[in-house]
Amino acid sequence: MKIKSVKLREAHEVSSNASFCSILWDLPAHHLVTASSSQPSISIHDPLLHSSPPRVLRHHRDGVTALAISPNSTCLASGSIDHSVKLYKFPGGEFETNITRFTLPIRALSFNKSGSMLAAAGDDEGIKLINTIDGSIARVLKGHRGPVTGLAFDPNGEYLASIDSIGTIIYWELQSGRTLYTLNGVAPDTGSDTSVLNVLSWSPDGETLAVPGMKNDIVMYDRDTAEKLFTLRGDHTQPICFMSWSPNGRYMATSSLDKQVLIWDVKRKQDIDRQKFDERICCMAWKPIGNALAVIDVMGKYGVWESVVPSSMKSPTEDIPNSQTRNSNGLLFFDEEDQDLSMSGSLSDLGEDSHGESEPPSRKRLRKQSVIDDDQHEDVYDELNLVRKTEPQRKVPRVNKENSDKEKDALKAMTAFRPKMQEAFQPGSTPPQPGKRHFLCYNMLGSITTIKHDEYSHIEIDFHDTSTGPRVPPMTDHYGFTMASLNENGSVFANPCKGEKNMSTLMYRPFRSWANNSEWYMRFEGEEVKAVALGSTWVAAVTSLNFLRIFTNGGLQKHILSLNGPVVTAAGFSNELAIVTHVSDCLPSNEQMVEFTLFNIFKGTQVFKGRLPLTPGSYLTWFGFSEEGQITSYDSKGILRVFTSLYGGTWLPLFSASKERKSGENYWVVGLNASKLFCVVCKNPDTFPQVLPKPVLTLLNLSFPLASSDLGEEALENEFMLNNLNLSQIQNRIEVTAVEGLDTSSLDDEAFDIEAAQDRCIFRLIASCCNSDKLVRAVELVKLLSIEKSVRGAIQLATALKLPILAERFNDILEERLRNKAEASNTTALSSKHDPATKRSEISEPIVSLSSAKLSAPLFTKKVKSLDRVKFGKQKTDSDQTTNLEDSKEVKDAEKNGGSSHVCSVKEVKNLETRCPSNPFSKLPNIQEGKKVEEATRSQSEGPSNKSSNEEAKKVVGEVTGKQCQRPSNPFLKCTVK
Repeated sequence: MKIKSVKLREAHEVSSNASFCSILWDLPAHHLVTASSSQPSISIHDPLLHSSPPRVLRHHRDGVTALAISPNSTCLASGSIDHSVKLYKFPGGEFETNITRFTLPIRALSFNKSGSMLAAAGDDEGIKLINTIDGSIARVLKGHRGPVTGLAFDPNGEYLASIDSIGTIIYWELQSGRTLYTLNGVAPDTGSDTSVLNVLSWSPDGETLAVPGMKNDIVMYDRDTAEKLFTLRGDHTQPICFMSWSPNGRYMATSSLDKQVLIWDVKRKQDIDRQKFDERICCMAWKPIGNALAVIDVMGKYGVWESVVPSSMKSPTEDIPNSQTRNSNGLLFFDEEDQDLSMSGSLSDLGEDSHGESEPPSRKRLRKQSVIDDDQHEDVYDELNLVRKTEPQRKVPRVNKENSDKEKDALKAMTAFRPKMQEAFQPGSTPPQPGKRHFLCYNMLGSITTIKHDEYSHIEIDFHDTSTGPRVPPMTDHYGFTMASLNENGSVFANPCKGEKNMSTLMYRPFRSWANNSEWYMRFEGEEVKAVALGSTWVAAVTSLNFLRIFTNGGLQKHILSLNGPVVTAAGFSNELAIVTHVSDCLPSNEQMVEFTLFNIFKGTQVFKGRLPLTPGSYLTWFGFSEEGQITSYDSKGILRVFTSLYGGTWLPLFSASKERKSGENYWVVGLNASKLFCVVCKNPDTFPQVLPKPVLTLLNLSFPLASSDLGEEALENEFMLNNLNLSQIQNRIEVTAVEGLDTSSLDDEAFDIEAAQDRCIFRLIASCCNSDKLVRAVELVKLLSIEKSVRGAIQLATALKLPILAERFNDILEERLRNKAEASNTTALSSKHDPATKRSEISEPIVSLSSAKLSAPLFTKKVKSLDRVKFGKQKTDSDQTTNLEDSKEVKDAEKNGGSSHVCSVKEVKNLETRCPSNPFSKLPNIQEGKKVEEATRSQSEGPSNKSSNEEAKKVVGEVTGKQCQRPSNPFLKCTVK
């Protein structure tokens, strides 16, 4: 066999590390297109004029990892590490559009035979099927557990085949989006080496799928049954890394990690030629109209192997299958008359509800599937989310037992796949887009935007409320800042390292200062800033060395702390700084292992440290503080969590996007307060907003993901849990404020308002329980009421509904509480009598009784207000003032709900308590009357009596609950309430 030599020339400059490089021909073979994962450029070469420079396309901001060209060569697609997929006109190279974006690097692209659909996939979960005519996402196919590295539409337009880095192959049916077959572990595990990608390829006639095997060979699988047909095994000593069919499907070229390229006669199952190279060939493309093969190695050098097939053998371009010679359509010159809707895989074929309208499969497919029993055939029509369920009988029905045992042994020796850890990000930022302005920071206060020019960037800072925020002039950025943070005092900027000489820079810019030249810079040698945050008097930066650097607003370097792992993100609020770091590598289930740490910068203490929960298979997309200072996280699955001190420090799920959003919507979180989530609604496929037009904030209600209750009052139950959470948070704030010696009056008022609102919510739940015959639950709810008037209202409600046993239980609960409170008051009085310090205080100050009309709340104990804040009419004696203090809250609540008549009723109740302290219910007319009515109606029917009792119950509920005022928050924000 004659050894040939292929001369390679440099197409892309690659560093010392190997990179995955791509190469492909256009249809008339006039151009070669190359790209490298180490460079953001794409080169279009003229293979006949080697001396002429290539046309270079520079639209990506990171290395290009995938190329695809439409069948009629009018459209070029590229995927990159920068998470974007772009389209260009071909061969001119004019940029058309960013057709879609991912959250992780793209690894594979493929056009269908008409060019109307593009499949894109990579390290993200899911394969996107994109309609190239309007850029819409037709479907997302999910089923792979590792990064998808290879995609191929079958030439007949029925199937899509995909392969991942751990060697799993899935057959997808295009018309329905269902998975037909899943073959696990049939290809090598490429591990974390991104210069080697598992690939697969359909034969030109669409009857055979070629896949790299576990024994340094190529395995051929049947198109319709996924049966193993035969293998191509030769002199490759290491696994196959790429393959390419000849135009007629008679020959195949394979490259291996052993740096050899073999040419195969597929029909005879033997190699006919080979070539040894200095570096590994990572991509090949057979010339469409000639006997030549284009190759490119991992160092970015490419060349053309001429006369690949000996002249004595049949030409690789003879007898090309009909499916290859049909007229194909592309994106830029789309002709409706040339469509084959039943085969092209267009949007109409990919409708979500197309199960009953799709065309029947071909006769050949029906004949081959007749060996499969009916039960298995029905399993094909399971939902897309269940694609991981496999059928062993369908995988490889005729595998040799000896080969199967060897493959199992090889699988055991393979290392488990581990997804990549999430890269660091800045909350409220959006990815840069060439020629467009994007956000460096967007929060509840304002935004920082930038746009890149040739030598510099232009930064603007805007506040949502222009009447209160300072006017900040635009800034010219010569450093190339990529992250920023903003608060009411100033803004901080940072950039990563640019090359070996340029150091990472941190800059702080205050909005107001009494001195000139108050902004400052910090340079870092040997490390780069990964995340920044701002507080009331400090600036924080987390670097690549896992250092947390704390600066004052004036630029003083105050602290340098070492963190336990690589940073994910950071956020600041007042004196608190929260940082999220990786604990370890990702789990095989694609779960990020991260933890958060909360620091108090003013005190120099670590407040809390623990794991940050994420939805399985998700990653963190936003992290920050609520307007009340609560740490909050939001993951890619749409779950919002808030950290609370309950149960020793836990995260509560407060929002689920899957329950709120409509089809085709994505939520980009901005911030939140105690009851609302502020976000920007983005339409698919966008996951983040553009700077122009200005984003409009949408307000969504916070809600726990509650189970479906038999009570049917999910809104009330959610309100009940939210009020409990808010009471707990205010209690903590009161305790902290009291320890610091500050006034807690405003917090006391806020807590009292929430207590009153909680009682109204509980009362409505009690009414629902009574109407639904959930009496045990009603008793549990009464025990949670805070105000005595609410308990009395519950007794009145039970009486009106003719539930005397329930009313007696409510009565017992109130008596027990009053008795416990009286005992507590007597104990306090006795201890004060024998305490000398208390006696001295009695001389200087009058005694204030702790007995009041409000009962002790289960979650919160309200402090007694001072006498100078309780005023009713003219001045009275000390004893009268004490009595007024006891009734002030009840009267205040009564005034809100019912005016002067309710005030009189409350005072009357208090007089009754004074006359009969031992049994406060002996002279309550409503209880006595209720018992008489019950005795009179025991033998009567429920008809008219129920009607009158229901009307009376509604009247009671209305009197007790009243109406609650809603306090607007952030009125300056332009929002829509959803």
